[in-house]
Amino acid sequence: MEELKLKYLERLSDLYPSIAKASTEIINLQAILNLPKATEHFLTDIHGEYEAFAHVLKNGSGSIRRKINDVFGNTLSTRDKQSLATLIYYPREKMDRIRREEPCMEDWYKITLYRLIEVCKCTMSKYTRSKVRKALPQDFAYVIEELITEKPDLRDKEFYYNAIINSIIETERAEEFIVALSGVIQRLTVDHLHIVGDIYDRGPGPHIIMDRLMQHHSVDIQWGNHDVLWMGAAAGQRGCIANVIRICARYGNLDILEDGYGINLLPLASFAMDTYGEDPCTCFALKGRGGATVREREMEMKMHKAISIIQFKAEGQIIRKNPGFKLEKRNLLHHIDFESGTIEIEGKHYELLDKNFPTVDPEHPYAFSPEEADIMDRLEKAFLNCEKLQAHMRFLLNKGGLYKVYNQNLLYHGCVPLNQDGTLKSVRIYGRAYKGKALYEALESYVRKGYFALDKKERERGKDMMWYIWLHENSPLFGKDKMATFERYFLAEKETHKERKNPYYELLEDESVVNRILQEFGLPAEGTHIINGHVPVKSKAGESPIKCGGKVLVIDGGFSKAYQKETGIAGYTLIYNSYGLILAAHEPFESTEAAIEKESDIHSDSIVVKRTVARKTVGDTDIGRRLREQIQDLNELLGAYRSGLIPEKL
Repeated sequence: MEELKLKYLERLSDLYPSIAKASTEIINLQAILNLPKATEHFLTDIHGEYEAFAHVLKNGSGSIRRKINDVFGNTLSTRDKQSLATLIYYPREKMDRIRREEPCMEDWYKITLYRLIEVCKCTMSKYTRSKVRKALPQDFAYVIEELITEKPDLRDKEFYYNAIINSIIETERAEEFIVALSGVIQRLTVDHLHIVGDIYDRGPGPHIIMDRLMQHHSVDIQWGNHDVLWMGAAAGQRGCIANVIRICARYGNLDILEDGYGINLLPLASFAMDTYGEDPCTCFALKGRGGATVREREMEMKMHKAISIIQFKAEGQIIRKNPGFKLEKRNLLHHIDFESGTIEIEGKHYELLDKNFPTVDPEHPYAFSPEEADIMDRLEKAFLNCEKLQAHMRFLLNKGGLYKVYNQNLLYHGCVPLNQDGTLKSVRIYGRAYKGKALYEALESYVRKGYFALDKKERERGKDMMWYIWLHENSPLFGKDKMATFERYFLAEKETHKERKNPYYELLEDESVVNRILQEFGLPAEGTHIINGHVPVKSKAGESPIKCGGKVLVIDGGFSKAYQKETGIAGYTLIYNSYGLILAAHEPFESTEAAIEKESDIHSDSIVVKRTVARKTVGDTDIGRRLREQIQDLNELLGAYRSGLIPEKL
């Protein structure tokens, strides 16, 4: 061990070759430890609503408004502060409108630049100069640094700063400079972004959201079951492919696949028209799809039915291939009496709402017809060969996982599977039993095997496991006894639609259960939190997102318009800054145009979940822990230099 330590210190001496260099780095790191903790932003269940997502990202769930209030207090009117905030969110678009209304742009530029500089100074105060420099746009880096840096030795500071501002205006660079300052404020207001699952499905722009996340300076992602479904589809898992297309069809979002990812759906469309041309497909009506023509809706309803039947067959094949999944009861096609148009489920007979199954062979109900087999072959190749989709999925793999422990918070999307008594539920995966943290890690391992395993059997298992994670009752990302897709399409009886949740959701107010979960993931019971997505909080019915006295925060963003009638609001996001945890409630997002024109904001209310007695510093964070370890190593290097064990490299 001593020999290994000496080798490590020798390597460290390459970076810090002298007592002076090592001492300076220790001083720098100690200074960083005493800076205020940077702001974290938590979003979840975005579900393809890219405009609302972009807006919340720009305003930092109210963080920028709070900065403006801190800087200007009562010296600016509420209207002026809101106008300044909107300018920071949408600088180019806002200036286009101001230019049409403002009689003297030069005065407006001057006032606005000074205001933005003050906000920028406040925003960058918690960072080192080095970090601020890295965030500055290259074209204006020097000038911005001059304007935001105090110069106590200048006799006439006002003249110096005025000269710079006047020069910016005279050279007609004021608008570009305003855009640059707005970008710096957005960049520095929130240091790190957490996405707690479900970027995909329902809304029209998950691919746009993924493009935006790939450009973000600092982000991690806890996968949701919808994300893992798309990952499985990109890996070529046929049950996942069929589900992805069905959900896109259901919500009128086939454009995501065709235009966003360039996946050819023409073979499916032709097959649907040939097979279901005379079928009204009324059970497969679309959710949304405003603006579509009658003919477009009819076509998409037929595609919706075609891919749904293919999905039930594909899933039947997966279930029979994997008896260990214990999902045979979810295979329903062989329970249909095709002559009477009824189905038997758990000993009861129900009449089907749709009795037309032209591609289902009663003798072999889970076998694809030749046409369906050809379509699935084509779709599998299309998903596997789509470069953009593969890039997005690699990003999810690189930046994501099933859970994360970060700054004393435990982040995950769905639920920790529990028994009715609150103990951790044991789940068998390919013959081995797992529970709690070990279950998460085993499932995540199989997701990665589905992409990277060299052994063909292990890769196939990984692909099938992604489908399992999507809908299995023992999946921590789903947590219900069934996904009642077939029943919702084909049966009128509501009792068949019911999906019973895992006991986890009933036990979130039980402190002993919550403490057990925290301890399972290596966190103390006090001073820590679970940050959870997946199930929308029904605020309209009086439900609170704060559970167990603040130990659990269920922050389903409610971005999906499909949920907003049920929840009454557009959900919650969370901010964790140096003063504590702030839960932001949101109103439904109207449009980007309305946000600019009306200077409206969807952030409507803030709830302080936890306020710290003393302002948190970098030293109180995970980064602080790592910095202290570096300081300890550097102190050991100093000791080695001073004892003569390692010579300085002067």
